[in-house]
Amino acid sequence: MDKRDFELARYRLERAKQDLNDTDLLYKNNSLLSANNRAYYAIFHAIQAVLSLERVDFKRHKDAIAYFNKNYVSTEIFPKMLGRRIGQAFQIREDSDYDYKFIPQIEQTAYQVETAKELIKLVEEYINKQEK
Repeated sequence: MDKRDFELARYRLERAKQDLNDTDLLYKNNSLLSANNRAYYAIFHAIQAVLSLERVDFKRHKDAIAYFNKNYVSTEIFPKMLGRRIGQAFQIREDSDYDYKFIPQIEQTAYQVETAKELIKLVEEYINKQEK
């Protein structure tokens, strides 16, 4: 890993944090569909931050998530429960964006927000540790 890898990782992590900030605003205004979308993207950009340290990138979100789960969650670099929560976030974002019959629940969205916050915190710690 070189300096550019860490710069990209930090850029993606900052993007995740901005998504999380947007999520908080949307959630507080009871815009749950949009909050689900932004929470998922906060999660996805945090995952991309980790993968950028390996110079790994995917066109499809499913592939990035599968790689992250296989190489970082199943090996317990990140907690196993996060793998399930990331999968749920992906599905809820899909439902929120594309299923016009989907009615978001406030508890479900709150769980999405907490998942994003937790992952971002862990990713930041991981990047800091790798940089030393």
